[in-house]
Amino acid sequence: MVNVRSEYTTHSSNADYPKLSNRARVFPFLGMIAQSLFGHPAVSDRARRILLRILAGVFIVALFLGGVQLRRWIGENTRHVRYQHDIVNAFYWGNETLKEARRLSPDDATANSWPGFFRGYIALYERVKDEAYENDYGLDYPPLRLLIMAVWTKEVRNEFPWVDNEHPKLVNPLLKINLLCELVSAAAIFFLVRLCVRRSLHAHLTWPVWLSREQRASICGLAAASVAWLEPSMILDAHGWPQWDVWILPFYLFAAFAALKNRWFWCGCLLAAGAMLKGQLLFVTPFFLFWPMWQKRWTSVLHVLAGFTATAAVVVSPWLLRTPVAWVALAAVAGASVLFVLRFKFTNRGAAVAGVVGGATFVIGAFTGGSFAWLELGFIYGSEHYPYLFISSCYNFASLLAGAGWSLKDSLFSAHFGSLHFDLTLQWALRLLYLVALALCARGAARHLRNRDPRALIALATPWLLMFALLGQMHERYLMWGAVVSAVALGISIRLSIVHFIISAASMAMIVHVMLVDKKLDATLRAIDVLDGIRPYASSLVLLCVGVYFCIALGWRVPALRRGSLNTATAPSLPLAPEPEEA
Repeated sequence: MVNVRSEYTTHSSNADYPKLSNRARVFPFLGMIAQSLFGHPAVSDRARRILLRILAGVFIVALFLGGVQLRRWIGENTRHVRYQHDIVNAFYWGNETLKEARRLSPDDATANSWPGFFRGYIALYERVKDEAYENDYGLDYPPLRLLIMAVWTKEVRNEFPWVDNEHPKLVNPLLKINLLCELVSAAAIFFLVRLCVRRSLHAHLTWPVWLSREQRASICGLAAASVAWLEPSMILDAHGWPQWDVWILPFYLFAAFAALKNRWFWCGCLLAAGAMLKGQLLFVTPFFLFWPMWQKRWTSVLHVLAGFTATAAVVVSPWLLRTPVAWVALAAVAGASVLFVLRFKFTNRGAAVAGVVGGATFVIGAFTGGSFAWLELGFIYGSEHYPYLFISSCYNFASLLAGAGWSLKDSLFSAHFGSLHFDLTLQWALRLLYLVALALCARGAARHLRNRDPRALIALATPWLLMFALLGQMHERYLMWGAVVSAVALGISIRLSIVHFIISAASMAMIVHVMLVDKKLDATLRAIDVLDGIRPYASSLVLLCVGVYFCIALGWRVPALRRGSLNTATAPSLPLAPEPEEA
């Protein structure tokens, strides 16, 4: 970088820069900006840093306010095509929680209290399971999402006691949660991109030479965060539909950030907390187990499992530990664990104790009459609720298979081993294919991190794309996660950013299609026909884009992206040692 700077200053002259106009001379501030942008040392380094911070602050404020206004506009102008079913479903199960609280309480005052509310919340899973006909539960909410919906319904009932299940009111609190999650997700993408670009070994010769590595990393992070904040499919899903898919994005992104910082225990905690909001996060969770496995860091794998187990145990302990005997047994295990780690001087004692106590919670619950209805309804039932290759309008591999006449439960291979019967269905074949691809993606992430290559960001985004592209039973909304996370491409190259925008457009088109089909207004029938007709072509395009990201995640060079690609072989090394792992 020093040689580049000296050559730049030696062979450059004032004639290389455009002359400032009279208007720029009249306004010295504008002239200073223009000269700074072209590398002319018109101002000191300190003044330039202050100017950049001011401009960045103004840009961030304008971007935030513009994004909030855009969300309000989307919410107001999509009322005629709003997909009301998910709001009604959330209000219905929240109302069932309140009914269960009234059933278990001696009077209305007790039922309306928070202790009475939590009694109904904890008892709802068991009641639904007992009353279901042929295991058709209807309720597929994990514990934390059910809790949020029940609290929201309680507030609505307190303010509008006359409202019925088909017309819920006061949806704004849920939309504010969506807004908060979108904002936190954008911030997480900023930190992720800045961290990976700052650690990069590449020289970035196309940047202005007066920008420091830290400034370049911040600019890349701000660009990626801006695109994620204004992601159209996310805004449409969260404020036009509206749905609650965006709730798990901050947990995944900050789990990835924690893993990059070698905080594997907190990575597992974040993944478990997010999964308790929406179970689809479990599909990409194995990525964070494969990643340290490829690095042969077995303690990191154990820390992820410990954090995940401990957090999940905290959330579901009201269902598992239902007797005094269970709590006494857990206290005994916790005490023994503390004495054990102190005796043998474990390096990460907190993570070890938390993992053991978390695992003991599930074992004790199984042997002391704890309820696992939350698992059966909140996770297992949801994974088998829609036995179709794809739902609604999906641009993925399963959609192409369905068009060729395949179904989810078609048998690909059968074998008999005595009394045992083995049957490989298309559903499980797609799951195995996805798991292999996820493991390879984690290998690419480990390789890129070893080489200080920012393409590790692509490896972090690819699991969501692979999930939608390869697995069956996908809803059209599920590409939204990949569309948001793939915005990290703006920290790497323009060509990869173009691929991101194609994925974003496809995600938005699928959501629009379902919203229009649900209402089928006369003015939208032509658009519905067009979107229905392009499905096979759009599916092929999405698979191509996912294939590009997968190749980049593995470290392969895509010919169309080869020009201007980063070269790690000639990059100078930096004194950036890996940080010590912490619990």
